[in-house]
Amino acid sequence: MTDTKRLIALDVFRGATVALMILVNNPGSWGAIYPPLKHAAWHGWTPTDFVFPFFLFIVGVAMAFAFRKYDYTLNRDAMKKIVKRTLIIFGLGILLNFLRPVDGESFGEVVKNLFGTWRLVGVLPRIALCYFFASVLVLKFNRKTVLWISAGILVGYWVLLASTGGFGIDDVLVRKIDLAILGDGHIYHGYRDSLGNAIAFDPEGLLSTLPAIVTTILGYFAGMLILATPDKKELVKKMLLQGAALLLIGALWGLFFPINKPIWSSSYVVFMGGWSMLFLGVSILFIDILGWKSATEPFVVFGSNPLFIFVLSSVYAKLLSYFKYIPMDGAVVSTKTWLFDKVFMPLSGQSLIDASLLFAVFTIVVFWAISDILYRKNIFIKI
Repeated sequence: MTDTKRLIALDVFRGATVALMILVNNPGSWGAIYPPLKHAAWHGWTPTDFVFPFFLFIVGVAMAFAFRKYDYTLNRDAMKKIVKRTLIIFGLGILLNFLRPVDGESFGEVVKNLFGTWRLVGVLPRIALCYFFASVLVLKFNRKTVLWISAGILVGYWVLLASTGGFGIDDVLVRKIDLAILGDGHIYHGYRDSLGNAIAFDPEGLLSTLPAIVTTILGYFAGMLILATPDKKELVKKMLLQGAALLLIGALWGLFFPINKPIWSSSYVVFMGGWSMLFLGVSILFIDILGWKSATEPFVVFGSNPLFIFVLSSVYAKLLSYFKYIPMDGAVVSTKTWLFDKVFMPLSGQSLIDASLLFAVFTIVVFWAISDILYRKNIFIKI
């Protein structure tokens, strides 16, 4: 089997994905996001829509390596590890949702309104749920059965949504289920309906987590392919062929079930699974076969503590918005507002979009420096 330590591309892909997550999640101003860093408004995709499925795919790849010590069986030790990790990641996500600064809302007001507005899902809860269910499935059933289950989830999800209101934000079943189970106050408010009105809709909701589980399973299959293919050239060939096939199937499926990240459509799962395979295959080609390693170390560093750095960056971003003790122009503003207006706006020549991008890049530099310190001290914090 392939020695995973020699596949630097895995760490590079993981690190690049974490860096992109931080870049996308930390603009200087949400009202002036650098265009390529915006998500598609509804149907369609942008470069930013690659980030989350890439991360779930990498979670799946890591599972293939981690489960070797359990001999790929759902024994007591494996289940204990899976449950523990799921609860930690899910719990951290819920705690991060507590730190949810809103313009004009103080920390005290957040606490006061907590129980009516605490978001109960999100990025980390979705990662936790996908990890749990994908882990149980791949350890409980053989590969062929897992493939059939995955196909059943994707096709069933398509049929279910198509038969219960379609794929528009106003009537999509994904939203109806979240409203019925979680309630309006406990889901994300950042989308607009077909008339342009603000609407409650959660892109990490309950029902849409089902197809996201398949994204993680695709990563697991990629990891098993890596382990089963010692010849790296043969590995790259297989990954590129499979990636291209998934990409084509996803694009064709998108003609009937639109590629859509907010509802994590089945076509989106297959399409982004194809891109994930292609990116990882090309990375192995250039880094591990052709030896283009000189510029990869920053990404290896970023990938050494991925979940910890993502959580830390989320806390950092929220605290910057909470701390409102800095006077500016006759008012008390948050640390983030002061930095944006007094540091990054002048650096950008008073361009809102450029300043917003500079702020995001600065955040990446901060957390790369933290990652580098941990990496060089051989500190690896597993979550």
